[in-house]
Amino acid sequence: MSATIEYLKSPELVVRIQQFFGVEYLNPPFGSPRKGVPASPNKIQNGHRSTAKSTQGPKEKAPEQASYRIRNKWWYYLFLIGTELGDEIFYASFIPFWFWNIDSAVGRRVIFLWSIVMYIGQSCKDIVRWQRPGPPVIRLQNKWALEYGMPSTHAMVAVSIPFSVLIFTLQRYQYPALIGLIAATTWCSVICVSRLYLGMHSVLDIIAGILLTIFLMIFLIPLVDFLDYYIVTHLYSPLFVLFISIMLIVCHPKSDKWTPTRGDSTMMVSVTVGLQIGAWLNYQVGDMVPTSLKPPYQIIWPTYQMFGMLLLRTVLGLCCIVATRAVAKSISYAFVCAILGKRPSEIRKSESSLENRNKNVVDLCYKYFTYGMIGFNTQYLLPNAFKLVSLGRPDFYTEI
Repeated sequence: MSATIEYLKSPELVVRIQQFFGVEYLNPPFGSPRKGVPASPNKIQNGHRSTAKSTQGPKEKAPEQASYRIRNKWWYYLFLIGTELGDEIFYASFIPFWFWNIDSAVGRRVIFLWSIVMYIGQSCKDIVRWQRPGPPVIRLQNKWALEYGMPSTHAMVAVSIPFSVLIFTLQRYQYPALIGLIAATTWCSVICVSRLYLGMHSVLDIIAGILLTIFLMIFLIPLVDFLDYYIVTHLYSPLFVLFISIMLIVCHPKSDKWTPTRGDSTMMVSVTVGLQIGAWLNYQVGDMVPTSLKPPYQIIWPTYQMFGMLLLRTVLGLCCIVATRAVAKSISYAFVCAILGKRPSEIRKSESSLENRNKNVVDLCYKYFTYGMIGFNTQYLLPNAFKLVSLGRPDFYTEI
């Protein structure tokens, strides 16, 4: 068993996967990185050898780098797109689009489950503290290099989002399950292989992320279904939601070095809080009323007029989300700095570390408020604005 684990964890296996998809190693890496310092990634430049800038802090010297050539551009760009399906830009566009144009009831459950799964995955990283693959692996990407690698939270996203969408939509809509299963499996496969292709995870990291998510979803699917309805309809549920979310952030496992995992967990938790409180408010003021029709429903494909309104909602809404992020971040950052008696410029210039309590407090507070407001506006403010200007989706307020 230990031999199998070591094999799945080995960087040589990642190298073989990279080479299979067209990454040509032009020369081997020179030496090995010091303990705790991840290997430096490389960038593609017209498909030829190149070197990348180090992602390490000013006190750390990057190890010497190997060079490579991309032989198959198709795989390269496919996996770049695939890995972005686990990034903030994807979440910031996918979540609002789904709520405004498809089904907010499914959306709340999917995001609720996603935030729990990701919180557990991010926490495990700082508990297990396994380094990402080192030499001879070449990293083709800079992002997430400061985080630990076990388990792969990209793999957890790759399972939790598409397969929870499949499960929850099959409960509400009539469509061939096989089509949904093929789409979810393809989505999952592209993300998981992209992490190996880019040299950011070992095969063991990916397998652990997939298995952990499957195990969690067995229990979370029915739990999330029940809790979502309770949170939306119970009079005092926001107090429960706020208290639990704050405690989760305060009690997030500590690492032996600074990593962005705690901040990322804060963003995911706060988005869910904002969405749930927005739905609760819609219900409490009487705007959200259950439909008399029983699922599963027939899918209504958009007409040209409906498609035009969909595009308009999406463009206007995403512009508002960008504005919300900018304004909420500025206000909350300045407010927390004022409470701590620090200038915002002083906090921004200070280095991130476990010992820098002021910077950590400011970062966590502004992320909690900012992304909570994004979730709230996605579920409450913007749909109401769409309704006022006759851009709203008619069945939005029946989705409980």
